[in-house]
Amino acid sequence: MSDLHVRCAGLTDIDAVLRFWRRAAEGTSISDDYDGVAALISRDPEALLLAERDGLLAGTVIAGFDGWRCSFYRLAVHPDCRRQGVATALLEAAEQRFRALGGRRVDAMVLEANEQAHHTWAAAGYHREDHWRRWVKPLS
Repeated sequence: MSDLHVRCAGLTDIDAVLRFWRRAAEGTSISDDYDGVAALISRDPEALLLAERDGLLAGTVIAGFDGWRCSFYRLAVHPDCRRQGVATALLEAAEQRFRALGGRRVDAMVLEANEQAHHTWAAAGYHREDHWRRWVKPLS
């Protein structure tokens, strides 16, 4: 795995990240646009982690911390790089970030229908909490 490098995204990475998510991520978010990702990076420059192999984007995860909760979003691995430890490396880097910030527990947003993701999260030690449901309201 020594050829895999995890780093924080910068503003110059936004276009590549958006292209990557269209190919590798499951589903879409209301914030999957340039302004949404730019706002994330500007507010918390260490939140969007990129895994690169040979200079190519292999995976992403958003590791958000608001001072109260640690939250994962957009764990995505390029289809050609799956089952090669990319997700594991991203989650380990993000968990290290959370510990350094004083985080106590991590929540992950995982699509209900994405069975492959359920296996990934379970293998990383996460479990589903069925007594919670997400309630949303678009602001625009």
